[in-house]
Amino acid sequence: MTTRLAVLYGGQSGEHEVSCRSAASILANLDRERYEVTEVLIDRAGGWHVGGRPTTLPQALRVLRTQDVVFPALHGPYGEDGTVASLLEWLGVPYVGNGVFASAAGMDKGVTKRLLAAEGLRVSPGVTLRPGEELSSTDRQRLDLPVFVKPARAGSSLGVVKVDEWAGVPAALEQARQVDPKVLVEQGARGREIDVAVLEHPDGRVQAGPPLEIRVTGPGFFDYDAKYDGGAAFQIPAPLDAETTEVLQDRAIRAFRALDCRGLLRVDFFLPAEGSPEPIVNEVNTFPGFTAASQFPQIWAQAGLGFAALIDILIAGALVDEDRDRHTGLPRQARPVDLARSGGRHPVS
Repeated sequence: MTTRLAVLYGGQSGEHEVSCRSAASILANLDRERYEVTEVLIDRAGGWHVGGRPTTLPQALRVLRTQDVVFPALHGPYGEDGTVASLLEWLGVPYVGNGVFASAAGMDKGVTKRLLAAEGLRVSPGVTLRPGEELSSTDRQRLDLPVFVKPARAGSSLGVVKVDEWAGVPAALEQARQVDPKVLVEQGARGREIDVAVLEHPDGRVQAGPPLEIRVTGPGFFDYDAKYDGGAAFQIPAPLDAETTEVLQDRAIRAFRALDCRGLLRVDFFLPAEGSPEPIVNEVNTFPGFTAASQFPQIWAQAGLGFAALIDILIAGALVDEDRDRHTGLPRQARPVDLARSGGRHPVS
């Protein structure tokens, strides 16, 4: 018997094109004897297309509801932020990847850092600024230059600005707020950039892959252009001793647990060259890029798990989760995590 699978991609975020690239790689590696595949595209204007043909939203939802499983290959807002996960929960259809809470929390950089800090993981000092708020003199005294000004809820380093002088902060805030009115100002971490991929197998086993080191070939940092225009090189496995590798993998799995993740996660670290050997968690990605050139598939390929096998594991995990929840009577949505409420700006340290 074949499994009815919808690949959902596109979306209205600035990562529409990246999502289309991820979906193309997924579609190219699916076993068509094993899966009966339906393509569902959300265009930049929010229109829905099924099998390459425009359709109404109600009809698209009916198609999604008839699937055995959905693979939401969406990046950024209106997709990776839990929006589509909540839609699929409402439709009652199994789906690959993280649930509503993990997706929403993982998309907000400030929220992510507070949850990880509560778990005891090391993060860079920073401050979240909402619309109309500016960086205070107290914050400037607390943070060392350089700082990175980041949209709080955007991926692929969109709108991220490195600031070497305090006078550059207002312009950086303005640029970041074009992407998201909520902004994170974060102390720049110094050290090697290391990514670790986390994968949950259908039997519930959570595994961290070999660390990947990012080497930016130009004068800048690992921004959007470096990610997608060949401005960076990856080394897998990163040249690290066994003890450091074990620490990074342990911290990545702890981040996976802290965010109540399901299926997959990529955790991006800075490994300090001096001082405390504890790695700094920079960011997480609850649905990392799935192009052939993306870090997540490359890490698992290095571990001996090819693209097609990786997809099969994620799909099987989604179906196992659904079957498990049907027998226990528990909702499929990830368990709620109790977040402490606090008003005003939220320091991250």
